[in-house]
Amino acid sequence: MADAAPDPIWSPGPVRRQTANIRRFIELARNELDPGISEYQDLYDYSIGNPGEFWRAVWDFCEIVGKPGHTVVEEFSRFPGARWFPEARLNFAENLLRHRDERPALVLRSETGLSSEMSYTELYSAVARTAEALRETGIQPGDRVAGFMPNIPETVIAMLAATSIGAIWSSCSPDFGIDGVVERLGQIRPRVLFCAAAYSYNGKTHDCIGKVKGIAGQIDSLERIVVVPFMNPDAKIEKIPGATWFNEFTDNDSRHIVFERLPFDHPVYILYSSGTTGAPKCITHGAGGTLIQHLKELVLHINLRRSDRLCYFTTCGWMMWNWMVSGLAVGSTLVLYEGSPFHPTPAAMFDLIDEAEVSVFGTGAKAISAWQKAGLVPRESHKLNSLVTLLSTGSPLAPASFEYVYSDIKQNLCLSSIAGGTDIVSCFLSGCPVLPVYVGELQCAALAMDVRVLREDGSEADTGESGELCCASPFPATPVCFWNDEGDRKYHAAYFEKFPGYWAHGDHVIRSETGGFIIEGRSDAVLNPGGVRIGTSEIYRQVESLDEVLESICVGQDWDDDVRVVLFIKLRGGTGLDAELEERIRRTIRDNTTPRHGPAKIIQVADIPRTISGKIVELAVRDVIHGRDVANRDALANPSALELYRNLPELDD
Repeated sequence: MADAAPDPIWSPGPVRRQTANIRRFIELARNELDPGISEYQDLYDYSIGNPGEFWRAVWDFCEIVGKPGHTVVEEFSRFPGARWFPEARLNFAENLLRHRDERPALVLRSETGLSSEMSYTELYSAVARTAEALRETGIQPGDRVAGFMPNIPETVIAMLAATSIGAIWSSCSPDFGIDGVVERLGQIRPRVLFCAAAYSYNGKTHDCIGKVKGIAGQIDSLERIVVVPFMNPDAKIEKIPGATWFNEFTDNDSRHIVFERLPFDHPVYILYSSGTTGAPKCITHGAGGTLIQHLKELVLHINLRRSDRLCYFTTCGWMMWNWMVSGLAVGSTLVLYEGSPFHPTPAAMFDLIDEAEVSVFGTGAKAISAWQKAGLVPRESHKLNSLVTLLSTGSPLAPASFEYVYSDIKQNLCLSSIAGGTDIVSCFLSGCPVLPVYVGELQCAALAMDVRVLREDGSEADTGESGELCCASPFPATPVCFWNDEGDRKYHAAYFEKFPGYWAHGDHVIRSETGGFIIEGRSDAVLNPGGVRIGTSEIYRQVESLDEVLESICVGQDWDDDVRVVLFIKLRGGTGLDAELEERIRRTIRDNTTPRHGPAKIIQVADIPRTISGKIVELAVRDVIHGRDVANRDALANPSALELYRNLPELDD
């Protein structure tokens, strides 16, 4: 006898169900597409079976600005290779700036108490001046414009100005070290870099000018460096080649934006995803695919409306920033928060929700766990009257966190754990305002995402069985390409090599009998602490630059409802790991990449396990430290080395 389905921890009431955006879309689909569509599952099935009709309906329902053309998709049977809206012409920024009135577009709050607001009219004007300045610099469609910026209005303005011209926007968080930035931006050769003079985090002000000088000295494509005087208006920029202040750069009388309408797959963003070898991959996303995918998710899955205030705690180096800013296309107010989410107190985000009247708030799963461990009971300490939806992503949300949200934060709340990634700048698994929430589960597969769970042999896993999260059909938000990837070899290897004809996403999941999904973690060796994916190759390049270190291997250890980074190092003969060397390793990683790369544990080992071809075996080490069996030991040149990693007391605390 099969186990009974669990009871939901939350179910939407009749008012929420009947007034949701997706309910209106279902009614439209029933009237115009298929009379059999009445519930979410019906709509999902239709979207998978009729992708052309579905995506054209999304274009119309979300009122995308531009010309869609007659054809929705060509060569749908090719995956990869399908072409979406091949006749379309649109501009990404034009869609995000369609609203021009006095309603607030951007609200800034920071841990330092900084507070400002900008209306849609003011935002349009600021973008017009910035776009004109970029045109005067010679920026054209296809040129790269980059940001090394905190989460402030000028970052949004710079992105919109660049994309209004058809330039490609790329950004790194200002906590990245010089090497981390150069490894990314150096590959795409931007002509203009926007940066801030400083930023604040956890009560400390961090200067950026020194880093910018170093970046400018290593990226020779940079012609202009535009400095926002954030946190340090007296910064000395005279010795930075091509540097100018933001206000001086945008000092013109332009009041009108000339939006360049370009093909659907014209690049809009370059984001970065690191693997276990080589430099970070430059994942290039198309304007049309990003826009229509984001609108589908924001409008239908998240139920975002013009009256909402959306805040996602993120940096400008995480894809959730790109996702969040698309909320401008809905006409919502974006609440930008800059600083630590736990400063000056662990309740800082709940203070923000109340003060800025946030209705849709998003964060990483680790933050929710941290609130619980800090003993916060926001339903008693805060009003939270405005909060309707809580989003979580980045890493699996633990069952205890679901319980905590509904017992200690707010009962009448749609908690949507969502999952996708930088690779698609969107979601495979999402929330839904008309579906119940079950403990430990993501609510549903996102519309038109043909999600499958595959065993290692490529067969479909049964309900309740673990397997690899895959997608069986094309979708508009597949990357256009990897930058500088001749013949798309790296692109194909990243997603389509493991299961030909399927997109393999790199997550282990279970399909629940409820129709939801449980995410178990990464199926590859990419690290994911706090939901921020980190390629081990970036750590190796820094650690192995030290004379004492012969080689290293880095894995993720499941720990405290998250993943922590564990670095194993093999040292030169006669060298031991002491406090001085450990601190030097940490400093080298921190200064040249980002603090998020820092290992929680550094452990000296006598040997590093490798394949016969010489490749280090991160997955095998990860399995050993978790007490799991290692398959295919015969492929190892030194299988006995694995025993060095078993039952290490250093990993117990």
